[in-house]
Amino acid sequence: MQTACVYSSAFFKRVGLAFLLGAVISLTCFRADAQTATDTAATASTAGSQTTTTNPTTLNATKAGSPVTAQAAAPTGTNQAVQMPEVTVIGQLDQARQAIVPSLGATVYTVDQQDIKDLSQGENVPFSKLLLRFPGVSQDSAASGSLHIRDDHANVQYRIDDVLIPESITSFGTQFDTRFAESVDLITGALPAEYGFRQSGIIDIHTKNGVVNPGGDVDFYGGSYGTIHPSFEYGGSQGKWNYYFSGGYLQNTQGIENSTSSYNPIHDNSDQYRGFAYLSYIIDDTSRISLIAGEAYNQYQIPNNPSQTPALQANGTPYVLPGITTTNSVNLNENQREQNNFEVLAYQKAIDDFSFQLSLFNSYSAVNYDPDPNGGDLYFNGESGSLNRSVMSNGTQFDASYDLNDAHTIRGGWQLNAQGGAQTAVTTVIPLDGAGNQSGPPETFNDSDYMTAYSYGFYLQDEWKITKALTLNYGGRMDFYQSSFIRQNQLSPRINATYVIDPATTIHGGYASYFTPPPVENIPQGTTTQFAGTTGAATPGLPNGPVQSERAQYIDAGIVHKFTPEYQVGLDGYYKQAINLIDDGQFGTAPILSAFNYAHGQICGIELSQSYTRGGFSAYANLAVEEGLGEQVNSAQGVLFNAYDYNYIQNHYIYLDHSQSFTGSAGLIYNITQTETTPYLEMICGSGLRSDTDPGMPDNIPNGASVPAYDSINIGFSQGFKWAGMPNLKVRLDVINVGDQIYQIRSGSGVGVFAPQYGQRRSVFAGVTYSF
Repeated sequence: MQTACVYSSAFFKRVGLAFLLGAVISLTCFRADAQTATDTAATASTAGSQTTTTNPTTLNATKAGSPVTAQAAAPTGTNQAVQMPEVTVIGQLDQARQAIVPSLGATVYTVDQQDIKDLSQGENVPFSKLLLRFPGVSQDSAASGSLHIRDDHANVQYRIDDVLIPESITSFGTQFDTRFAESVDLITGALPAEYGFRQSGIIDIHTKNGVVNPGGDVDFYGGSYGTIHPSFEYGGSQGKWNYYFSGGYLQNTQGIENSTSSYNPIHDNSDQYRGFAYLSYIIDDTSRISLIAGEAYNQYQIPNNPSQTPALQANGTPYVLPGITTTNSVNLNENQREQNNFEVLAYQKAIDDFSFQLSLFNSYSAVNYDPDPNGGDLYFNGESGSLNRSVMSNGTQFDASYDLNDAHTIRGGWQLNAQGGAQTAVTTVIPLDGAGNQSGPPETFNDSDYMTAYSYGFYLQDEWKITKALTLNYGGRMDFYQSSFIRQNQLSPRINATYVIDPATTIHGGYASYFTPPPVENIPQGTTTQFAGTTGAATPGLPNGPVQSERAQYIDAGIVHKFTPEYQVGLDGYYKQAINLIDDGQFGTAPILSAFNYAHGQICGIELSQSYTRGGFSAYANLAVEEGLGEQVNSAQGVLFNAYDYNYIQNHYIYLDHSQSFTGSAGLIYNITQTETTPYLEMICGSGLRSDTDPGMPDNIPNGASVPAYDSINIGFSQGFKWAGMPNLKVRLDVINVGDQIYQIRSGSGVGVFAPQYGQRRSVFAGVTYSF
């Protein structure tokens, strides 16, 4: 395999397929709304940025970040001045906040509140499934992180109202509920200097608030797999106070992906609780203080895979394990509990040409895995153990913007984050003799570790409007990372430009240097020497280096063209070359990810997005062609890898386990205004994630094959009853995977892949919402 992202003929064929599909979509008027910088050239907060919206619904005037100019009408026949309502002040402050940290020169895809409500499952859709509607986002199993952006594993930064939220431990559930989102942006490409630490994609959630979304909803949703999903939201304002709350509970019998192709999984119940609160106070027309908090608590059973064979000694016979009662994998009883919460306190102020936002944030994330209490893990894997990980993060973020003159806007700030990660494990292993056969009864070890990590990032940049058509954004950031294991830093230059060729066409291009610290929550911890001579021993002869920070060079270029007022197309290409490329995988029985590095990595791809909207009809279609490669594992080698895979990767570039040749998404919506009926059709597809060529065989190539391609189609509709005299009532029906396609997400083989997972079978859900 080539050591650079020089595409093979097969890759060029896939690129050709992307353009061919784009032509077909063009003829059928599919939609993936691309809003260019020309639409907002007069707005400082979005000048020079490219925006692509995944659904064509016209944005409401009160969408977060949009100009809000509503005001009360003066009484007829009077000349009295009328005080502007608080909604105007909030809209102006939202605009000012976005002007502080605009996504200049980057690629921005957006879904808004109406988009979410109109498509599959509405506001009940899991947040990770919502993100699959964006270009370049590929599906994965919950055990492997649920999704990937531009062929990176994790490396996703989440923000709420432009404030960084420290990442949680990668787990089955998400800490975010779709319901509280007013809009969601995916920001990718050559990012401006304000974005650091996690940079494959920025997920920025703009929250609902009580002034723009007064009143409340009570929703009851349910259906297949015993799904029961009640939820509520309520918002309002009192004087200068503004508040919004939401919460929900989810229970089902398929909490995570089934490990078999059968319709009903074995041992897969889940209970999930989520809550969110937003509270703000307008100090005056130029400042406000906001408090944002979220909580998620989830419990999962780990689904069982029948007909598993027991672990074997070197002589080919099972281990002798007195007292073990679980000898059929159908009866395993593994469970996992997860807790994620975050709190943000933000102060925003605008003083003439100077604006800033200062934020304090805190987050806590914990995952507790409990193995089968009757010894089943030891019987089938030769090792069993409980694993508890937690990480506490505290930090501050400051972003400021100063309009120096008509041509230059200076921006700068910092992000400071202190983290503490704890891990406790109780591990039972089997002692072995020199030949690899059992030499005694099982032994249990207790291990407890704690590490600290500090991340500091400072940035400064200048938005230079060279002409009305050309905007250059240049600057850089200085990042420092210090943990219990390593100390590293980097100066990272950033530059990108946007050029408006004509009112219908905008092009952009940029370069960014990235510095990505290792994820504290996924760094392998614990000693390995205590397991020497047992089934839990590290691979003999391999090093065990600490996980390093990733350093990458990134280029991105794209174009958005509006062929007609209704039809738009966006095309974007990117290339990333990395040293110490960070990847994650599950390398043991506990379904908790561990991080490691490839010494060298390359990721490249092309994204095509299209949109069409006319009247009540809208459509979108996205296609991404991509390739990710890695070579030479240089951290956590002996702990995570066997000798064969390690030696092969040291001398060969291999596909990243989450690399997928192509990923696509599409949707159709038709709003029938007269009857308040909105039918939709939605699809996701992909070429399949990676797997080994011959697992366990001497000629195996790690990640050398892939699972079969798949496509899953969802259909449904929502129905309002205002025309029938019931303005507060709405119902919906959703059919997921209407063709009941059986497809694998993971085969159980590949680097960092422990078990097979299958996509969701045909499922039918219905819900009713009452508004008040």
